[in-house]
Amino acid sequence: MLTPVRSPLGAPGVFALPDVRVTALNPQRMDVCAFVGVAPRGPARVPVVDETWPPGYRMVSDVARPLRRSQAVPVRSFDEYVHHFGGFEGPGLLPHAVASYFEQGGRLAWIVRIVHARAGVLADACAVGRLSGTFTAGLDFVARNEGAWGNQLSVAVGFSTTALAFTLDALDRLLVDPRSPLAVGSCLRLTNAAGAATLAFCTGMQRVRDRERARERWLLTLDVAPAAPAVRAELVGVNVSIGDGAGRHELFENLALSPDHPESLASVLCDRSTLVWPHPDWAATRVMPLDARVESLRGVSAAFAGGRDDWPTIVADDFFDSLWSVADEHAGAGIAALAHADSVTQLVVPDLYVPAQWAGPEIVEERVTSSAGAEFAACMDVTTTSSASRVPPSALSGLIVDPRTQAGLAAIIGLQQRVLEFCESTQALIALFDVPPGLSQARIEQWRAQFDSGWAAAYHPWLVPARRTADAADPAQARRDQLPPSAVAAGIIARREFERGIQFGPANEIARQIIHVAEAQPEGRADALHPQGINCFVRGPDGIALVAARTLSRERDWRQLSVRRLILMLRRTLLAEMQWAVFEPNGPALWRDLQHAIESLLRGLFRAGAFVGRSESESFFVRVHTDTPRLDRGELLVDIGVAPAEPLEFILVRLRRDGDGTLNLEE
Repeated sequence: MLTPVRSPLGAPGVFALPDVRVTALNPQRMDVCAFVGVAPRGPARVPVVDETWPPGYRMVSDVARPLRRSQAVPVRSFDEYVHHFGGFEGPGLLPHAVASYFEQGGRLAWIVRIVHARAGVLADACAVGRLSGTFTAGLDFVARNEGAWGNQLSVAVGFSTTALAFTLDALDRLLVDPRSPLAVGSCLRLTNAAGAATLAFCTGMQRVRDRERARERWLLTLDVAPAAPAVRAELVGVNVSIGDGAGRHELFENLALSPDHPESLASVLCDRSTLVWPHPDWAATRVMPLDARVESLRGVSAAFAGGRDDWPTIVADDFFDSLWSVADEHAGAGIAALAHADSVTQLVVPDLYVPAQWAGPEIVEERVTSSAGAEFAACMDVTTTSSASRVPPSALSGLIVDPRTQAGLAAIIGLQQRVLEFCESTQALIALFDVPPGLSQARIEQWRAQFDSGWAAAYHPWLVPARRTADAADPAQARRDQLPPSAVAAGIIARREFERGIQFGPANEIARQIIHVAEAQPEGRADALHPQGINCFVRGPDGIALVAARTLSRERDWRQLSVRRLILMLRRTLLAEMQWAVFEPNGPALWRDLQHAIESLLRGLFRAGAFVGRSESESFFVRVHTDTPRLDRGELLVDIGVAPAEPLEFILVRLRRDGDGTLNLEE
């Protein structure tokens, strides 16, 4: 017998259209850059959370839980970067690089903070503060990540109560409405007729039928039975306010005191706070207020202490993860934390090394003078003092390398080749390198000879930003505030893509907020370095401009950065937006949809000028292989061919006036 089916009622003649798969492909954005470097604060040694390791208070109470040394964090502005990682107070170039990237026009960046790789527990190098006088035992709180910034933290705690409607059964047990804001682990204050109050935790809730009314109630099981029947019941919650001393505050209200509760104090801090962790010693235990009169309990933690930066311990190996491989499903440490960040295209590592010539101690000499009579005379000499507003680059003693020596240059090349090896193995990131500062023309060519890859681009020389730190008043400090040119180039790449499209070479653009090049450039150096694939910043009438956009590949097909980015965009788009085809029937309908979707994508790029050729047939092709042996194996092969257009590079025109008054034009 057929089962009757009721037709849905609706407006006459109006029917819902069936779901239709949209086969249009949207090009993926390629402007996002990742920055890996040293910061005074930010996520580091974060407990792993996955299907094996659950979130909540167990993040800190599970002794065997692994810690992720590096974590990639997206930021959409420099203010957001400061919120997570701090400002310019550290010794690294990371904040300067990120600030310049957003100044140039970048809109999204991923940040990875580097800390020293060591075996240890969560609280290593993290500030710890104790809260006393509020609970029956003191509670320790741990700064969210290591660094001296945590020594300024403070935690304040108060309590709130909410009256509950309830009835008593024949055994004086509490019955509450199912809509009551109660859960297993809630803390209750029960007051009897004599005014005596008792604190008890809800350990169980059983649904029972109300015999007098057609409804159900919750029967509560408590860990402590009150001495007399309760006449008043209140839900007790704790309110926590956290400040970092630098303007950041967090407030969590009405939290529970038992780890069994989904909104327990320890679980909420683990899942939502960016400033503190609950200490592992109490995270998995119930915490009891010191007195049943919780309204009178207020507490502020003692000063946090023990946070340290450990700048000298950071070494070059901390930027890498020797145990990670491309086959791993999870991200690794250092730059390997970006292994599965599919939206990132460019990679900049501004703190991979510290040039020795810019790592000297920061000394600011201050002299105060006053007028005396008709002439100015010194009335006070102030002794030379070290600046306290910023940690000098020399603090990163494990990263100092002198590129002017043969050994130093070889060490830098080795580090950059390790970064390039990661990019080539993942085939998802393009490394933007800085030519080491202080090199002669011959040494620059020696450095260049060590690279041959379309997954890297090089930039020269280092730059002087208009932005100054508070302790950069003297020329010596200004020289130490040099900016790696790759960070500026990353911002120009993003700006160019937004303004004109990915098919245009990210060059011939003025660098914003850049006032000078760090090293005097001999005449013709940019002309000599351009054929070698080194992209130079050159002073022009309008400012400092990036005049080239090549990769470090010696193959003609991959020498243009725009070509590498275009092909990478096509690959990402197809991988990200063609997943619907995996389980489709391998037949003419699928072949037609694939052909149409891919051709529509390429046609749009052709009309935007991304390909050479006067027609579509000369610019690209899409071929679906439907041979029988391949179909019998369940395979589907689509060949896609494109002819990327190389951008027109600058043309040098010289106008020369000879001594006899004649004008000559040279190209």
